Amino acid sequence: MSNPEQLFTDFEAKLADAQRKANQMRTEIEGVSVSERSKDGQILVKVNHAGNLVGLEIGPSVRDNPALAQEILRVVQSAQSKLAGAMQAGVPSIAGTETMNELVNQLHNEYPEPEPTGYVEGGHQTEDEDDRFVADDELDAPPPAPKPPAPPAPPAPPRAARRQQADHEDDYFTGGDFLR
Repeated sequence: MSNPEQLFTDFEAKLADAQRKANQMRTEIEGVSVSERSKDGQILVKVNHAGNLVGLEIGPSVRDNPALAQEILRVVQSAQSKLAGAMQAGVPSIAGTETMNELVNQLHNEYPEPEPTGYVEGGHQTEDEDDRFVADDELDAPPPAPKPPAPPAPPAPPRAARRQQADHEDDYFTGGDFLR
C-alpha cells in the first residue's frame, strides 16, 4: 500500500500540470486569428479565434458600392471558414489529439466555405424589373393579343369489359386459391 501523503502530492502535481497545459492551450487558441481580403483587394477583414469580426478596412473605391455590405459579409464568411486550418497551425500544444480533432470539426461545421460569388439558392435569381434585359423593339411593340381558349378535349372512349379467365388457363391456382 502506498503512502496516502505521497498519493495526494502526486495528484496535486498532476492537477497542476493539467491546469498549466489548459492555460497554455487557451493562450494559443486566443492567439489565433484569420485575415481575408476581397477579390478586388478593397476590403480587408480580420476574425478572431471565435469567428468574431475584430478588424475591417474598406478601400475608398468601394465605399459607395450598393453591394458593399454583402461583399463584406462574404469576405467575413470566407475568413471564418479558414479558422479550422489556422487553429491546427496555431495551436501546437494539442495538435493531433482528440481535442484538436473535435475543435477542428466544430469549426468546420460552424463556419463552412462560402458559396461561390453570384450563387443563389434554388438555381435561379429572382428578377427585378430593372435588372431584366429587354430588347429595344420589345419596349415599343404593343402587347401580344391573348391566345384563344383551347377546344375541349374529346370524351374518353368506353373501357372494354374484362374477359374472365378460364380455370384451365391457370394451372397453379386451382379455383383461384393457391393454398389448396
